[in-house]
Amino acid sequence: MNGTSKNGTPVIVVGSGPTGLLLAGDLATAGVPVTVVERRPHRISNLSRAFVLHARTLEQLDARGLADGLEAVGQRLDKLRLFGNLTIGLDDLPSRFNHLLVLPQYEVEKALERRAVEAGVDFRYETAVTGLSQDENGVTVRVEGPDEGTRSLRAEYVVGADGMRSAVREAIGLPFPGHSVIRSVVLADVRLAEQPETLLTVNAVGDAFAFIAPFGDGYHRVIAWNRARDVPDSEPLDLDEIKEVTRLALGRDFGMHDARWMSRFHSDERQAPAYRVGRVFLAGDAAHVHTPAGGQGMNTGLQDAANLSWKLAQVTGGHAGPELLDTYQSERHPVGRAVLRSSGGIVRLAMAKRPWELALRTALTTVLDHVGPARRRMVGRLTGVGYKYAAPRSVHPLTGTRVPDVAFADGGRLHESLRGGRFVLITPESHAASAAHKDRLAVERWASGRRTTVLVRPDGYVGWAVEGATAEDIEGALATYVG
Repeated sequence: MNGTSKNGTPVIVVGSGPTGLLLAGDLATAGVPVTVVERRPHRISNLSRAFVLHARTLEQLDARGLADGLEAVGQRLDKLRLFGNLTIGLDDLPSRFNHLLVLPQYEVEKALERRAVEAGVDFRYETAVTGLSQDENGVTVRVEGPDEGTRSLRAEYVVGADGMRSAVREAIGLPFPGHSVIRSVVLADVRLAEQPETLLTVNAVGDAFAFIAPFGDGYHRVIAWNRARDVPDSEPLDLDEIKEVTRLALGRDFGMHDARWMSRFHSDERQAPAYRVGRVFLAGDAAHVHTPAGGQGMNTGLQDAANLSWKLAQVTGGHAGPELLDTYQSERHPVGRAVLRSSGGIVRLAMAKRPWELALRTALTTVLDHVGPARRRMVGRLTGVGYKYAAPRSVHPLTGTRVPDVAFADGGRLHESLRGGRFVLITPESHAASAAHKDRLAVERWASGRRTTVLVRPDGYVGWAVEGATAEDIEGALATYVG
């Protein structure tokens, strides 16, 4: 059956992975009707590649009331191990979440889906995007579903969060430049007769690399690579090959048995040149993909969603002009590029073989081991807490910086006040904001004696700050930023 949605919806999100789910849940929580289009059947797969949540992502999830539940089912890791002999503690990370949280991606998806459903997101499963067109007023998305055949959906904006092979990216004609970094990576979900000594087991020796992480249900995910075996993804794979590579990299295979799933794939480094074309946006793997090193893929996508969701809510709600949406590209594209470089650098140094590569790795390990500022910068980038969004030189230096989970005079904390997608105004003295802002703004006082007045955006970054603010200064800033 052919048909066209005449009423449309403010936002269509394509893809129900972690990025799409967080984005859709944010919009619906902010009162923006949103439809999620997903080509797969409705199910949460346990065949996921991501296994780590970093500090900044946990902060974002805490601002949505989800972090404590995930912490209860995940396992904390207090140290990072890189290049075999470099161990970096996370105890001094400037975050309430001064650790990694090891848990499978599907646990994150389950929590985000529950939130999205409760907020009223409209899900369309087994519905594939076959094309789209846009004009000055909106976007028409052509979809094909199991019961209704080909039809059209209409929205003000569309977000492609549909992965590396994004149908949305292809429909808007954006290239995905880059290359394959590692070919013939093997994955398996197995039981182990012997338990590893550490929560995450990872090492590289010569031509071999292996990584082992627990699912929590008795199975472990194994990711392995042998430089000497460069074969197509279609080449048959058996457990003996995975055992062999694991023994080369880790010295033993831990008695792997009962594999419930095995696959061979290649790891790419790619980034779209633009995250926005007109009224269509890209987020997560649709916008950037990188090597698994550092576990930054899912985390970066979730940060994309947190950055874009509040801006779409502001614009579709009539609280800000469409130019606000331009900042998604200017803020997130540089971060995607930086993650591409850091994850690629980690895997290249981990697999170093040539003498000059080994010398570089040794020098870098020495620097990170002994130079505190260099180590903090590296950890800040890896965990996400070290990124700052660019701001004009004329504004307060705090503008664009991440705000940690600071305490307030009434005993509350920032992440609690951010829930619901609100802005948070933090002042030295009490301030009664106008009624026009009450649904989208929380006003708090510093627990400390700090005199700076700060307006925190819904994604937890400073939108505006000033020293010695007057009531008129504050109301002017609220009118400009909150709308």
